[in-house]
Amino acid sequence: MDDELKTTSAMRWTIVGLSVAAAYVCWPLWPALVLAVWTAALARPLLVRLERLLKGRRRAAAILSLLLFLFLLLPVGVVVLGVISGAQELVRIIAQASSTKSALVVIAAGTEGAQLPHLPKNLPEVLSLLERYGAQGLNVLTNLAGAAAKGLVAFLIYFGGAFVFLTDGPVAWKWLQRHSPLQAADLERYTAAFHETGRGLLIGVGLTSATQGLVATLIYLALGVPRWWVLGPITGVASMIPVVGSAFVWSPIMIGLFLTGHPAKGAILIVLGLGVISSIDNILGPIYAHMGALKMPMFVLFVAIFGGLAAFGTWGAILGPLIIRLWMESLVLRRESASDGPASTVL
Repeated sequence: MDDELKTTSAMRWTIVGLSVAAAYVCWPLWPALVLAVWTAALARPLLVRLERLLKGRRRAAAILSLLLFLFLLLPVGVVVLGVISGAQELVRIIAQASSTKSALVVIAAGTEGAQLPHLPKNLPEVLSLLERYGAQGLNVLTNLAGAAAKGLVAFLIYFGGAFVFLTDGPVAWKWLQRHSPLQAADLERYTAAFHETGRGLLIGVGLTSATQGLVATLIYLALGVPRWWVLGPITGVASMIPVVGSAFVWSPIMIGLFLTGHPAKGAILIVLGLGVISSIDNILGPIYAHMGALKMPMFVLFVAIFGGLAAFGTWGAILGPLIIRLWMESLVLRRESASDGPASTVL
């Protein structure tokens, strides 16, 4: 009996050690893997339809499904990159403002474009520029090459993982069910919480923020607000802030319009901000929530997203809510096992 207990204990610790090692190995690529699983889950209905049209050619249907899915997401990626670049410039300009009033004026009225850099006209000036900025430029190129290589690897892992999960996901799921130390029912619950987080972030929260950002962008464009292509999406992101919401962005713009001598535009923005931008969440929020409901209070989601950003960087916006949602499910499962009855997953 003692030898059997020792063997069981040794196997348990071996599994724990190897699980930690496996997690450490996969950690650099976890965003690509998580997004691959969520992409496969969202694209599966499309896969089923295309598989019927292609008469059972599952792999061809999976490739076509992913290409269509990525084609739809490509404009979103381009917009995100542009917004990030413009937001960085806007933050820099606001930080250089001498007062709060001048910062509001900059937001509402914009600034004059930066002067073009001086171009060398002869060989000595070219050599001088190379001597001055050559080492810095080489360092930048090296960093860009490294980032591009990492990005290529992450994309290959994402695309390949999504393809594998689409084609062989059910087989992998059955293997996990057979070999997981968790009970089958508990594993189902964790898996459901995992996919719920993906649908909630990408559809429920994502579509609500995107819709508010699109409407705000059109309003800013119509009112002639500078950097409307940056301030609009930022307004959509701000809609996740509890209580204040999108008013966190459009209110300073409105004040800036009054300060720059545009009271009519400021008044219009007040009406549209309260009646349209801030009301979209109440109108379309329930529809989007039905498509991708996330069983997490808005304040907890807000803390999870920005806490994840602070702890893990950019990808923490995904990892934070995922960790908190699985932690909440763990508490519910623990409560159910202690009371032998179902418990609510909603606060």
